[in-house]
Amino acid sequence: MKALVTGFEPFGGDAVNPSSLAVGKLKKKYGSLVVHTATLPCSFARSTGVLQDAIDSAKPDIVLCVGLAGGRSELCLERVAINVQDARIRDNDGKQPIDKPVVKDGPPAHFATLPIKACVAAMRQAGLAAAVSNTAGTFVCNHILYALMDIASRHPTKLRGGFLHVPYAPEQIAKVGTAPSMAIADVTRGIEIILQVSAERSADIHTAEGKIS
Repeated sequence: MKALVTGFEPFGGDAVNPSSLAVGKLKKKYGSLVVHTATLPCSFARSTGVLQDAIDSAKPDIVLCVGLAGGRSELCLERVAINVQDARIRDNDGKQPIDKPVVKDGPPAHFATLPIKACVAAMRQAGLAAAVSNTAGTFVCNHILYALMDIASRHPTKLRGGFLHVPYAPEQIAKVGTAPSMAIADVTRGIEIILQVSAERSADIHTAEGKIS
């Protein structure tokens, strides 16, 4: 079995992006699972093409995209992506789409197909702060999860996918002030657990992870 894991380049004036730092520390193989990695541009226009090229090259069974959600304190596995680009800031191309679809005439939303609740339970059991998230935002992270699941819906072979949002790296806190952070080693460990659980099972566990608001 093969997995593709992607991180993002830095954006918004940051010198680093914890998603690519953590992805860069992954091993090439975990048991029988072969892991390929790639770094995506923080660009609405270019990220989907880079992801498609990485999928075409790696031919994975599982794709996990990883991105930064500054201000979050947990490893957040996203449940759903919506077909909207509504950027609060400009991407790395200087573009700021507002109320634009990710895919013209695409469905309103795509759901992740990894066993997200089982992965979250396993991360918590390993002592990591983790949660199921019901909003991937409307920036490039949401864009790439929607694009990934759109690719998966048309892929000639079965392709399961998902997205992990991660907190700031500790070295970013001096710039942003007071905000939650997580050690890169812990983020990498969370990614490893997601890969291992996703390789072992396709069906998710039946447990409440909903939010009231």
